Order: sequence, then structure tokens, then C-alpha cells
Amino acid sequence: MAAPSRDTRGIVDPNELLTRVRFRRHEPAEPLRHYVENYWFIDWDLSEPYASHIVPHPSVNLTFERYAEGRSAGAEGHGGPPVGVVTGVALGLFTKKLTGRGRVCGVKFRSGGFRPYAPDVPVIHWTGQELPMGDVFTGAPPDIARAVTGPDDEHARVAALDAFLLARAAADDPQADLAMDLVDRIRTDATVHRVGEFAAAQGLSVRALQRLFSAYVGVGPKWIILRHRIHQALERADSDAAVDWSALAADLGYADQAHLVRDFTATVGVPPTAYAPRNR
Repeated sequence: MAAPSRDTRGIVDPNELLTRVRFRRHEPAEPLRHYVENYWFIDWDLSEPYASHIVPHPSVNLTFERYAEGRSAGAEGHGGPPVGVVTGVALGLFTKKLTGRGRVCGVKFRSGGFRPYAPDVPVIHWTGQELPMGDVFTGAPPDIARAVTGPDDEHARVAALDAFLLARAAADDPQADLAMDLVDRIRTDATVHRVGEFAAAQGLSVRALQRLFSAYVGVGPKWIILRHRIHQALERADSDAAVDWSALAADLGYADQAHLVRDFTATVGVPPTAYAPRNR
């Protein structure tokens, strides 16, 4: 049931995060795996506040959240009842302030895989938004957030997530399959640097590719190419004590190191040469 937990792509300073929280991934039930990438669980018990930072993936997440103190980032006061939240693709750095004790049980949908669960609305409608799950999943059981976050037994949490999603029975959608396949190609093919060339190689016009991604992914193909570059740069900085940033820029398809530095700084908040020593 457990899925690999060491994939830290997109986490800013992953070693620091993993010393503050318990982070695990689990596989969903087999019928769900076509559209759902994984379940991810975070539990924490902190003596002082901690802010986690994520360079988001092009994925929609459904989270069930329980806070003993502080309802959400920057919140004051005591935690309320557990809640369910749908978070569209975040365009900038995603920051979450964790305080006291808490638990989040998340569903990460595959890039392009959320639309079958909300077929009436283009995924770009959710981009940059964080909404109560009832605004997206109409008719959800009123106690689902408590059913997911309540058990200490992780198998019971996984079972509650499986039951909720299996009951919604997402229909097969060939366009979702196409979008997922194209996003995977961008992620795994290091030669994909330009939208026009990529679209032509798939037998699509740039406009058709953009429409597909707007409807099923929530962001455009250029955004995904750039975001994948930053994920790779972060991963290299976290694992390599002596990054050759000029060579890495060339490997990632940048015209020069300055363009990589610009994108990295704009996304992460610090230049790569400052980030890397901080994580040694």
C-alpha cells in the first residue's frame, strides 16, 4: 500500500521539512490509479510555528485537514472541526504555516486527471483557488473530513479516501488520457524545451494544445515546461554540493545561466547560488 516517500520534487528545503513533520505517501485502490497519482499524509506536533514552502506541480489536490491550533496559514485561535479543501494548481510558491498539532490527508490527482471528477467545469477554473470541497464535490458526505482525518490507523484513512472516490466513479475520458500523456512526456523528455516544437511533434497546433491544457490541466504547456525546469534545478541543488549552474542551464534548455537564475529566483524567492549553500 505504501508508495515511495522520498520523491521530494518541488519541496523547498526538503530535509528541513522532513525533520519537522511525518510525511508519507500511499497508493490508492487500483481502480483509482488511472486518474489519482497518490495519497499523501502529513502529521505534525510542533513546539514553534514552521512555514513549509512548495513549488507546486501542475496538479489539483483534495485535502482533508485537522488542526489542533490555527485553522490554516496565518490563522489565529483554536482549531475547528476537520475540513475538506480543493486546491487548484498554484501559480506561485505555495506556503503553509504549521502550528501546534495537526494532520493533513491529501489526494494528488494526476496532471490532467481531475476533470473526470468535475466534468462540467474546465480545470483552469480552479487554478489559483482554494475552495471548500463542497463547492466542487456536491453531495459529499457531511462527515467525510472526520472519517478521513480521525483514525490514527493509516490503513483506515486510506480506506476512507478510497471509499469516497470510488463512490464518485469518474467516467473514462479520452481527452483526460491525452492530457495526462502529454504532461508525462514533457516531464520525462529532457529535449522538450519549446511549445511549438512539442505541439508539432504530437500532431497538434499550439492553439489546440493550449485549449486542451486549459480544460484538463489548468495551466498552459509553457508553464509546465518552465515549472519542470525549476523542479529539476531544486532537485540538483538539494543533492549536489557543487552545481555547475551554467551547465545545468544548458541541460534544461535555457539560453544562458542568467535566464535560469531569473526563473529560479522568481519562483523560489532566492537565487540558486544562495539556496544551494543554505541546504548543504
